[in-house]
Amino acid sequence: MNLKALSYKLRRDAINIICAGKTGHIGGDMSVMEILVELYFKQMNISPENMDDENRDLFILSKGHSMEAYYAVLAEKNFVNLDDIIKNFSKFGSKYIGHPNNKLPGIEMNSGSLGHGLPVCVGMAIASKMDKKNNRIYVVMGDGELAEGSVWEGAMAARQYKLDNLCAVVDRNRLQISGNTEDIMGHDDLHERFKSFGWTVIDVKDGNDIDELDAAFEKAKTVKDCPSVLIANTVKGKGSSVIENKANWHHRVPSEDEYQTIMKDLKTAEEVLLNDGQ
Repeated sequence: MNLKALSYKLRRDAINIICAGKTGHIGGDMSVMEILVELYFKQMNISPENMDDENRDLFILSKGHSMEAYYAVLAEKNFVNLDDIIKNFSKFGSKYIGHPNNKLPGIEMNSGSLGHGLPVCVGMAIASKMDKKNNRIYVVMGDGELAEGSVWEGAMAARQYKLDNLCAVVDRNRLQISGNTEDIMGHDDLHERFKSFGWTVIDVKDGNDIDELDAAFEKAKTVKDCPSVLIANTVKGKGSSVIENKANWHHRVPSEDEYQTIMKDLKTAEEVLLNDGQ
């Protein structure tokens, strides 16, 4: 499977979900896509068939506002139906809401209240070790989310309990709803910060590159006696010049003209990657 091309196909699915529901966090959806694709189609032992298996890998989308990207991935993985999502997303009474809903297949917990994902995953990782399971626990956070104190409490606990079955990913797109993360609550050297908390830190220069992500996740699997974190340097709005690196696209629905341009850009990128893969 050509995961690079798939990432652009799923971006188009996410855009269609947003436009159908007339709401959505489009910028973060686009930046996180390759991370989700790499996890669900290469790294994680998880499928609709093994959701009752206690040894399955566990995943939490802590930056739960990037739900449209997550819906696209879950649909492609056959947990949910894309047409059903597009028809019902954000409608009154719908189960397809703007943040993860654990009433849906494949979703482990409700998330989106920022700062909760990592601490919950620490608990999951401790429980897995106590039960002598061989599974891994993954969490994806946004860089704006790292201003939450609970993240760093979780980070301390993860090191204290030597949770080498825990892998965190930071979607480091450097933009949040109010603007540039470094202007709002700067992270300075994020690598050194996590390192000072006792984590193995793996920098992903291009967090929208499947090959780099693959190598980073494989490296994380070799880490012993401490948790690992991938700092994935991504582009907010990745895939179209209409939305790339623009803070005002954190939460916005494209106009018809914008929609046509964005979809053309994404389709072109997908076709180029498909041809490269032949």
